[in-house]
Amino acid sequence: MLEAEVTRTNYDTWLQDTAGLSFDHGLFTVGVPNSSSQQWLEKRLRSRIKKILMDIMGEEEVKLEFKVYPSASVEKPSAVNSPFNPKYTFDTFVVGDSNRLAHAAAMAVAEGLGKTYNPLFIYGGVGLGKTHLLQAIGHAAFHRGTNLLYMSTDKFINEFINSIKRNRVDEFSYKFERIDALLIDDIHFISGKEQTQEYLFHTFNELHNTNRQIVFTSDRHPRALPLLEERLRSRFEWGLTCDIQPPDLETRLAILRRKAEDLSVDIEEDALEFIARRVQRNIRELEGSLNHVVALAALNKVPPDLELARSVLQEMEQRKPIPPEMIIDTVASYFKLETPLLRKGEGRKQPVARARQVAMYFLREEAKLPLLEIGRLLGGKAHSTIIHGCERIVLEVDTNPKLREDIIEIKRRIYGQKL
Repeated sequence: MLEAEVTRTNYDTWLQDTAGLSFDHGLFTVGVPNSSSQQWLEKRLRSRIKKILMDIMGEEEVKLEFKVYPSASVEKPSAVNSPFNPKYTFDTFVVGDSNRLAHAAAMAVAEGLGKTYNPLFIYGGVGLGKTHLLQAIGHAAFHRGTNLLYMSTDKFINEFINSIKRNRVDEFSYKFERIDALLIDDIHFISGKEQTQEYLFHTFNELHNTNRQIVFTSDRHPRALPLLEERLRSRFEWGLTCDIQPPDLETRLAILRRKAEDLSVDIEEDALEFIARRVQRNIRELEGSLNHVVALAALNKVPPDLELARSVLQEMEQRKPIPPEMIIDTVASYFKLETPLLRKGEGRKQPVARARQVAMYFLREEAKLPLLEIGRLLGGKAHSTIIHGCERIVLEVDTNPKLREDIIEIKRRIYGQKL
């Protein structure tokens, strides 16, 4: 409420780092970072804040005090509106030889936006942590009050095209005029989009010339991107270009230990080592294998030990390819939807959108289909849309019990056996 009533400068200076600390016997205590903020709020906004609190709490009267409180202990209200996944922070990123340079570069950028490695270009295969690092930079910058823009390349392209159709390119451009950092995921999807590349080229120049940070992720090095204009390719390499390789055994073990801790699961070390040795391609597959073992252990009420891990991975490796049509039909049936609704890619209501994401997840994880084929089966969805849909399911399955039950039951129906 107050953000709309004061100037942007006043909000950033005096209100951004405040937080409600307690409400006890009619006394509401607001934490402020320093005495200057305390004095300014006492003098300028005490009566207005009291009025808002009384309206919210339905009280005829509340007492209000502003208390200087260590900023590290204040949970900033801006975190509530963060556009970033709370799991994708530097603290949750497991560092190893395969990603050490990319991690160090990302941290350096986060600590000094626009001052070093501009642009930062991180590339590597699917499921290796590129998006994690990109969002970790965003988290760090966002919580310092930086005005930044984070988006997928698919969204960038779609918004740009729509702005042309509606003759509102100026409105689209305004987004980039007022930011301090631009973070774009999966920039390789811009290949072949000539008009969009032209626009990005000029946007890049404007941001870079005014020392504003640019970070891109891609599935390959700029020089390996097909149908990319040379002038844009050279700019991608102006700062630092670093890759992420598949994790080595030690890193894979560390990732599994961290994942087990997050799941609050007590799993034998030799079971973790077995999984780490058998699953080597990417982190997503590694974590998915552990999830499968843990889920099966919970269902059958047995310990997640080496014997179970060996059985589960052997069964996963020996499965015959599943017809994609069967997956789509099974998902549609489970969610009580007509199959054509998923196949045509139409319908954006929540139940349909969630069912389509689940279908994407199974087509990728179980049928092992390439992104292009998944998009073709689901109404021509873009690569980045497929990746986003799959990642949503992967991330939520650990924290959403209902979704976890859905996934297990659909998998049971697909394989026609008790999992």
